[in-house]
Amino acid sequence: MSTDVPEILLGAQLKMLKLPTVLREHQKLARLCALEGVDHVRYLSRLIEMELIDRERRIVERRIKAARFPAKKTLDSFDFAAIPRLNKMLVLELARCEWIERRENVIALGPSGTGKTHVAIGLGMAACQKGLSVGFTTAAALVSEMIEARDERRLLRFQKQMAAYKLLIIDELGFVPLSKTGAELLFELISQRYERGSTLITSNLPFDEWTETFGSERLTGALLDRMTHHVSILEMNGDSYRLAHSRARKARPTP
Repeated sequence: MSTDVPEILLGAQLKMLKLPTVLREHQKLARLCALEGVDHVRYLSRLIEMELIDRERRIVERRIKAARFPAKKTLDSFDFAAIPRLNKMLVLELARCEWIERRENVIALGPSGTGKTHVAIGLGMAACQKGLSVGFTTAAALVSEMIEARDERRLLRFQKQMAAYKLLIIDELGFVPLSKTGAELLFELISQRYERGSTLITSNLPFDEWTETFGSERLTGALLDRMTHHVSILEMNGDSYRLAHSRARKARPTP
């Protein structure tokens, strides 16, 4: 019984120090190092390295969870051949996230089903991996939240929260026309982020039709002026990416 005391005490201490990987792996690694003839310094170094790697993984997972992506999608799983007009080299360059450090913007344009959301999530996931804070929302949901925050007198706090993201992804702009109040609130938020943080917008509408969403040529012009000052544009016109993949799945023979 007394031989268990040091182990129990060590386990309690590691929990207090919040070293779960060390707690989980120290015995197994100790046996391995003993077989290999590894000294105590290299054993400890390996153990701490395992903790650091696992800690970074957990931090990334928390960033991804905080971003509220609708699904976990990476650029590795995107079929660039299905959208030949999309500049693959530009997308891969954007995945390095240097544009976010420069506080620039990205706009992805194309009809429904061409993978705009997939690419946006993929770039957002890459930013999380780089240690950057990311927020994901649809334009309709964002406007709804801002109107609700305004009515509850917490709009300033909400705007500060949105402005704090290194990258804010606004998906599906143009799917739903905005009210005058909603358009003004969205413009105000994008103006607050101008040259302070990066914004990625996906839209099914070309720029000359954005007035249909915002309801005002003046407001649309002012918003585009800010968004396109430092911007990379992803043109994603083509056949529906989702429809093509659905057809391909159905065409596969049943094993």
